[in-house]
Amino acid sequence: MSLNIALTGINAANEDLSVTSNNLANAATVGFKGSRTEFADLFANSGQGTGATEIGNGVTVSEVAQQFSQGNIETTGNSLDLAVSGNGFFILSNNGALNYTRDGEFQLNSSGDIVNSQGQALQAYPPLANGGFNTGGLANISLSTNESAPQATTTAQITANLPANATQPTDTPFSPTDPLSYNNTTSLTVYDSLGAAHTASLYFIKGATANDWTTQLYVDGTAVGTPQALNYSSSGALTTPANGQITFPAYTPATGATAMNMTFNFSQTTQYGGTFGVTAVSQDGFTTGQLTGINIDQTGVVQAQFTNGRSVDLGQVALANFANPQGLGQLGNATWTATNNSGAPVNGVAGNSGFGSVQSGSLEESNVDTTSALVDMITAQRDFQANAQMIQTEDQVTQSIINIRGG
Repeated sequence: MSLNIALTGINAANEDLSVTSNNLANAATVGFKGSRTEFADLFANSGQGTGATEIGNGVTVSEVAQQFSQGNIETTGNSLDLAVSGNGFFILSNNGALNYTRDGEFQLNSSGDIVNSQGQALQAYPPLANGGFNTGGLANISLSTNESAPQATTTAQITANLPANATQPTDTPFSPTDPLSYNNTTSLTVYDSLGAAHTASLYFIKGATANDWTTQLYVDGTAVGTPQALNYSSSGALTTPANGQITFPAYTPATGATAMNMTFNFSQTTQYGGTFGVTAVSQDGFTTGQLTGINIDQTGVVQAQFTNGRSVDLGQVALANFANPQGLGQLGNATWTATNNSGAPVNGVAGNSGFGSVQSGSLEESNVDTTSALVDMITAQRDFQANAQMIQTEDQVTQSIINIRGG
């Protein structure tokens, strides 16, 4: 009886040592979650219940429980390295089968999809055409290497002050080559439908009447339409045009692009005392862009960045949560699968209720505490030795009994 009880103790201690050994072996494995050996006593019950003198039958390992505490987050600087700070698992597609991981060591495959080292694709919510993301379905994140298409300038805005003490130019009519025929000028870059850049110049000419000005647009040295009126109140605010916007006639560039129809917003211009000054100019066009990299924010939104300053949403990283993470089935490579014990996955995005944040350029280290694991190893070793000593003692008792019978 004692031999069998001690044997259960040796087996349990040996399994405890195996669990501790596995934890220590994976102390440097990204996204690894250590396990804890849990024991239960063995007791044989008869149909009539147990008596006051009944002795237990030893010990068994009731469960090797995974511990999903947060691991330390290490900065790597690689934008495709991701870590979850808080609750949640990355969702991976393994040829359609969904797995889950905390290991955020991702890379690009030959198709431009974001995958892990086993080729399992990171899952995300795809972008919608009108903004936002389609949270109703999961998809691979594909990093397009195509150029960002250009956009022709359609609107522009200028913030400037025209000097109230300006006088009418001495030379008439207006000519862009005669500085005495206009008061002030400024320019900005605009783009046609092919992404070619053009220089748009605005000339400001003081009228004969107080507070009256005209502005003339030139693109690449070619006049666009005729001078347009700008009128200001006695307080210096723009009164004409009433909405501050002037739509110039179409300009057809020599590049073969479609005609450019541009509206300029002058509502932020004033006529105050002092000198002419331009505070800001802006326009909505841009040239062709080359991919420079990707950016992933704390909510998991993945953006492609281009040399023309454009950022295009590629998707939002999806996360999964479980009612009982300890019930997940281990698959190796720091991945898990859902089971009946874990419950069905609850999908969402970083930052929402129940989900942590995503940190790009970082990885979650193993949550194994080496010091604690070494203490566990010593404890399991002593348990093993104690039970081995019990077997040795029982052997001596048995030997003594045999010797008595032999005498």
